[in-house]
Amino acid sequence: MSTFPYWRYDGTALAGLVRKKEVSAEEICEAAIARLEQVNPQLNAVIHKMFAQARAAARDSAVEGPFAGVPFLLKDISQEIKGEPMTQGSQALRNNLAQADSEYTRRMRRTGVIFLGITNVPEFALMGITEPQFHGPTRNPWNTDHTPGGSSGGAAAAVASGIVPIAGANDGGGSIRIPAAFCGLFGLKPSRGRTPVGPRFGRAWQGASVNHVLSRSVRDSASMLDLIKGYEPGAAFPPPPYDHDYREAVFRGPEGKLKIAFSTRSPLGTAVHPECVEAVTRAAGYLSSLGHFVEEKEAPVDGEAIGRSYMTLYFGEVAAEISYLESVLGRPARFDDVEPATWMLGLLGKVTSSDELVLSLHEWDRAAFNMEHFLGEYDLYMIPTTADPPSRIGELDMKPGEVSMMKWASRLKLIGMAKKSGYADTLIKRSLKRTPFTQLANLTGQPAMSVPLHLTAQGLPVGVQFIAAKGREDILYRLAGQLEQTEHWVVAEKNPFFRES
Repeated sequence: MSTFPYWRYDGTALAGLVRKKEVSAEEICEAAIARLEQVNPQLNAVIHKMFAQARAAARDSAVEGPFAGVPFLLKDISQEIKGEPMTQGSQALRNNLAQADSEYTRRMRRTGVIFLGITNVPEFALMGITEPQFHGPTRNPWNTDHTPGGSSGGAAAAVASGIVPIAGANDGGGSIRIPAAFCGLFGLKPSRGRTPVGPRFGRAWQGASVNHVLSRSVRDSASMLDLIKGYEPGAAFPPPPYDHDYREAVFRGPEGKLKIAFSTRSPLGTAVHPECVEAVTRAAGYLSSLGHFVEEKEAPVDGEAIGRSYMTLYFGEVAAEISYLESVLGRPARFDDVEPATWMLGLLGKVTSSDELVLSLHEWDRAAFNMEHFLGEYDLYMIPTTADPPSRIGELDMKPGEVSMMKWASRLKLIGMAKKSGYADTLIKRSLKRTPFTQLANLTGQPAMSVPLHLTAQGLPVGVQFIAAKGREDILYRLAGQLEQTEHWVVAEKNPFFRES
């Protein structure tokens, strides 16, 4: 078994080996554990190991499902597994154990996967990088000096390095697509309501956040969505109708010539790195060569209004998260309980009014109607996944002076004054300038994917993003399946962790 290159197989292939009895689930489990122990010290992708549970599950001959015997990792937020830690990347929740399985975990268990552990996230999954103070930074397998993105950064690093072929992820503002882009993976954010978010929530981030996976192959992503999609009793948003198999769509390819609009301009009017622009313009050429109609045209939405409405949600949700934290701690939260940026976002939430939140939801609805009309004219909208390549580890850390300023602003209760002075608008542009392209699909509820089509001159992946009309994941999977067969697809196995194996 030592010569079995476990990490080179996708989940579908591994499950096929188990079904044919060419390899046992126990052998695959041991290979996955060995792989994790080999590469995780360099990456810090997995922050909680479940080896005993995984070995017991692998020995259980009664385990069934299309992915029976395939190792899988859950994310350290919203993907609870009863009795296991759920820290959400925060020191304050270091002793928190999940009281029950999430619905996502229940459905994943039915696919037959074996839970190997839990992956790293930024504190409360708030950042597009994965560098929590509690668990430490996760590193990118393509270059360990750089971030794998976030918030599903641990999941992305684990998949890109071959620890597992598929890992749990969720996306409330780009948290599947950003790490997919930075790690040379495929990442699809489903339509609102398509996948379960309960039972702790019926509406995760007011419907902006959804669960799915990160994968190296398109077929793994599509097959998993087939297995976990569907109505969730009690959830606020029913899934859009779709009665076919996504996996079939991958292999059928697009139905005729697609009409694709594209833009490389930041919706915030901020700079876009030339490599991210080139990723999209080159993709436009690839698509044209495949026979699709591609036209440069911007979506009919107010990008700055989208950014403000997203951050209004952000402020409110972080404030609510700190209130939840207080219920867990049994006392009022303090500045030192959470990271400084988290504390500041929570304070901004405390001085954000209910009418501001309602008006921001109205902005989501306007954008949703406008995008549905736009995607009545076009099949897909293509934009960069991010405005910059992966940043260096620590590059985006807050300066000591900024931390001190936040601490004093908190003590002197100056946050309301700072918000009125325009600090919130400055924070919005600063927070989103590197990742201004992903929030739109979260707020409109549309499906979107990041596909690996470009490597920078430094050898780092950046993604190309496609948005489809609500409920039309099938169009995304059809195109992804077609692109995956071309020489333009960046193969995750080209990163150094595979080359050195």
